[in-house]
Amino acid sequence: MAYDAGHAELMRAELADTPDITEKKMFGGLCFLKNGHMVCGVHQGGGMARVGKAAEAAALEIDGISPLSFTGRKMGGMVDVSEDVLGDDARRAQIVQMALTYASSLPPKA
Repeated sequence: MAYDAGHAELMRAELADTPDITEKKMFGGLCFLKNGHMVCGVHQGGGMARVGKAAEAAALEIDGISPLSFTGRKMGGMVDVSEDVLGDDARRAQIVQMALTYASSLPPKA
């Protein structure tokens, strides 16, 4: 698993006050889940967030956010988060909040 441990710590701190957050290694990195649904994660060179298709366009308006495409094919509702965004408290908080809003709208997984 190749990801920056410092970026993972930033995400942990961002999510520290959020109940029901767990961590899971996936997508070649570390993901943070709420009630079993992916919220965000870190991977080599940055991070990702699952904002949902309805909020994707708004997320892409944030400087440093781009469509997520691990295989060359865009993953709808998911965005890539640059290292610059991970290091910027305001933008990181904004994208994580969008992802938390989406994950919280889903029923908990069993």
